[in-house]
Amino acid sequence: MTTVDAAGRPIEQDLSLPGPKGQALLASQENNESSARTYPRKLPVAIAEASGSRITDMDGRVYIDFLSGAGVLALGHNHPELTAAVRNQLTRLTHGLDFPTPAREEFKRRQLGMLPADLRDDMKIHFCGPTGGDGVEAAIKLCKKATGRGGVIAFQGSYHGSTQGAMSLTSENHPKEGLHNLLPGVHFAPFSYCHRCPLSLAPDSCETRCAQLLVNTLRDTHGGVPKPAGIVMELVQGEGGVIPARAEFVRAIAAEAKALDIPLIIDEVQTGCGRTGTWFAFEQYGIEPDVIVASKGLSGLGLPVSVIMYRQKLDTWGPGAHIGTFRGNNLAFASGVVFLDVLERENLLANVQTMGARLVTELRAMQEASALIGDVRGLGLMIGIEMRGHGGFSSSEVALRLQRAVLRRGLILETGGREDCVVRMLPPLNLPRRTADAALAIVADGLRSVEEELDGERER
Repeated sequence: MTTVDAAGRPIEQDLSLPGPKGQALLASQENNESSARTYPRKLPVAIAEASGSRITDMDGRVYIDFLSGAGVLALGHNHPELTAAVRNQLTRLTHGLDFPTPAREEFKRRQLGMLPADLRDDMKIHFCGPTGGDGVEAAIKLCKKATGRGGVIAFQGSYHGSTQGAMSLTSENHPKEGLHNLLPGVHFAPFSYCHRCPLSLAPDSCETRCAQLLVNTLRDTHGGVPKPAGIVMELVQGEGGVIPARAEFVRAIAAEAKALDIPLIIDEVQTGCGRTGTWFAFEQYGIEPDVIVASKGLSGLGLPVSVIMYRQKLDTWGPGAHIGTFRGNNLAFASGVVFLDVLERENLLANVQTMGARLVTELRAMQEASALIGDVRGLGLMIGIEMRGHGGFSSSEVALRLQRAVLRRGLILETGGREDCVVRMLPPLNLPRRTADAALAIVADGLRSVEEELDGERER
């Protein structure tokens, strides 16, 4: 079958195989970088430069980037207004610890201003070390200190980071193998993953009973789970397979947390900063968190910054209770302010909703025509395609083959979820329709080629 490039033109070369310059860099990386590296193992692309939704490799081949730095590149690569803000800030101040600066003050003002009106006056902000994982660590420490309690409730399918504490709240077993003495007192509750119902119920008999399990456990004097310091939840599980929580599930958990005076921590590291079509995903669920963790998209440009915002009654910390040398990244602050200017001026939240709906609609049409797709789901521009096994090939093998097939045609997608069987899309928030349509054409072509490959191999 003839493959097509990102513009829909027939191509002769296989873009899943690096050219000679790319091979040299990838070989060097394999030789002297940590075995913990991840993305280049399945996406062997050595990047020379990038702009917007496209990257160019060391050998001059162009790809559509629907990974976007795992979601940090909210406006794609090297947005000119954001890079100009960084260049301007470079001549003034780059690193300021937690000293007040004009860039920090404006960033803080704008971030608090993005909260729903009912929350703004009751929230304080804390600048963490420059990762989402550190934000999660800070949120847990804050709630333990404020409540005097030690346990934490997380959810099956969750991902909260790879530091010791954040990994303890992450449900996947594999990263924890061989590690000991992780954070004690963590209890995992079922999540509303309706495609694979944790209670094995039919969709029409759901009634979000998975939420009721946690409610019953917390209220049962013999439930075995002491009243925790906090409940930490993603509203769309990203690494867990792009699983949007059902609204009834989230509201039931939030209501119980409020009734029992348990701080509700919403991890918006990946869902925040416009990714789901509102600035924070919790706005679409009709809840008010006690703590919000935000990081990835805050600067709009991939510059590291992480914050938690929390209710004033929780602010029981003393000086130095949670610190980090790089909590004063003034370049990220300057970029983040201009990111909000662009977001508002170009009405990008509406674009996220429109383009997200278009991608899901077209992918569901492909699902109807393909034996390989089990489910298509998402919120805004956070989309997952869960593959199914086919002809004796596992769902994970099908997902890997689709990832390779679209890479061969010039589209970068990541996989995740259980058995790594979910193909994920995280395009920039300013995704133009022509780029969305080019990506959809590549996915459709890739699906056809994978199905033909699998059927051919089964026949042999």
